[in-house]
Amino acid sequence: MSKKDVFGDEVNMKNTNDFASMFEQSMGGVGRKLSVGDTFIGEILSIGREEAFVSTSGTQDAMILRADLLDAEKNLKYNVGDRIEVTVVKTKGGEIRVTRAGSKKSNPDLDSLEDAYDMEMAVEGRVTEVCNGGFRVNIQNKIAFCPVSQMDYKVGDHQSYVDKKFEFLITQFDPKGRNLVVSRRRILDLQKVESEGEFLNKVKPGDIVDGSVTRMEKFGAFVSLGGGVEGLCHISEIGWSRLQDPSEVLHIGQTVQVKVLDLVEMDGRLKISLSIKQAGGEGDPWLMVPQKYPLGSTHEGTVEKKEQYGLFVNIGPGVTGLLPRSKWRDHVDAATFENKKKGDKIKIQVDEILFEQKKMSLGVQGSADDQSWREHSAATAKSSFSTNNNFGSLANLMKKN
Repeated sequence: MSKKDVFGDEVNMKNTNDFASMFEQSMGGVGRKLSVGDTFIGEILSIGREEAFVSTSGTQDAMILRADLLDAEKNLKYNVGDRIEVTVVKTKGGEIRVTRAGSKKSNPDLDSLEDAYDMEMAVEGRVTEVCNGGFRVNIQNKIAFCPVSQMDYKVGDHQSYVDKKFEFLITQFDPKGRNLVVSRRRILDLQKVESEGEFLNKVKPGDIVDGSVTRMEKFGAFVSLGGGVEGLCHISEIGWSRLQDPSEVLHIGQTVQVKVLDLVEMDGRLKISLSIKQAGGEGDPWLMVPQKYPLGSTHEGTVEKKEQYGLFVNIGPGVTGLLPRSKWRDHVDAATFENKKKGDKIKIQVDEILFEQKKMSLGVQGSADDQSWREHSAATAKSSFSTNNNFGSLANLMKKN
């Protein structure tokens, strides 16, 4: 081997060592684990439509957005094989993301949204428009989609949400920022759980609290107690009078006082039973029935309901009795009674009181001595009103109570 060949080999080895030394220095140490903020020189391995990849000191390549390789005129200023200085901006989930050293983050908004997604943090967004199946929401200059079912517990007027700001959780994230899905309902659920915990700490059964009617069903009214906490007032607890529908006495948005009857945690949810009628100061009107509606007294009532076996007549707040059909069937004005309908006024007299059962048997005015109706009433014993005779006189009732 000639001296020239030996010298050439030594030069090549020296150049190789120098390059390795420079590469190690640029990486801050070969094989060192990269952290956010680290700066190194890497080789551009590939350039795609949206992103490019840069070599690192390890086995994993780093990703850089293609937009970060453009000049001021939006032209690509680098090629595959070029070496560039980059800074690590993210190392999470097995991914290394970098940006050109010395430049601002190519998309800081997108980075912060990904952090919010990873850490399940709430972000503020403005609803921009209604779209098919939901809403478009502007969140940090990115357009996200919120399904209708995830905007609220119950969405009525869709347009009422437009141009309003709310907090959302990001439920689906695309690193390219093209497919963001958000949920406001999950925020409401979290707030509700927190509010229910606070409610349990300060409210107990028997307490009187303020609320507002949020929605109504045939079986009762739902009342908001604040902070997303909601309770149910059964239709039987709305008023002392018999109701067919809560809308007869309540309306959406109405402020009401309610008594907390029960608090039960079931399947991770708090169920609250409420009473509007028991929150009032007047008390149960049946307590005054023997004094206000004694046996034989006559009153003008209002027909509440008409059934095949008779008329239910309200004679005062919370006090309703049954006028059996058998009591007017043979009356000279039978047709008048037969034609009565809900809401009509009618003259009646109190024939019997079942105090403990809160039931009252009514009769036609002036027919106190006629007891023939009892024979007909036996046939309707299975109806909603009992004509049991074992309740004694008014004196016995008063003595008993």
